[in-house]
Amino acid sequence: MTKVPGPKLFLDANVLFTAAHNAARHRDGKAGVVIELGKRGRWRCFTSAYALEEARRNLNVKHPAAVQSLRSLAPSLRIQEHRRDLSFPAGLPAKDQPIFQAALACGADFLLTGDLQHFGSLMHRPQETFGVHVTTVACFLRLQLNDKR
Repeated sequence: MTKVPGPKLFLDANVLFTAAHNAARHRDGKAGVVIELGKRGRWRCFTSAYALEEARRNLNVKHPAAVQSLRSLAPSLRIQEHRRDLSFPAGLPAKDQPIFQAALACGADFLLTGDLQHFGSLMHRPQETFGVHVTTVACFLRLQLNDKR
């Protein structure tokens, strides 16, 4: 019997930032759990060089000690570059368009982000996001792990 791979997740820069920051402080967090379960085959985790660079820049400014943790997490992720020819939802700011385009390019089932300001109006509306379910890490984990809190 062939195991069916789990969903494809695209991790936004703020998810990478949070995972690296928590790892540097020797804390587990939801973002780190997502990456760890991806390493174990529960799902497939993707990001882009663009998202990794944004996370690195922000860590370098706010929590420089966590940059090494980000470097350690990176090999666990599949890198998908954005494709400028792909669509994105109307009104999405220019800095977030490459994130969404990379999620589309890898065929992501979910785009995990904590950016409620720019992605909040798109959350849980796959009919408006070309079939990609935009959600937070916490909502995704509740859905996947059947935590009904």
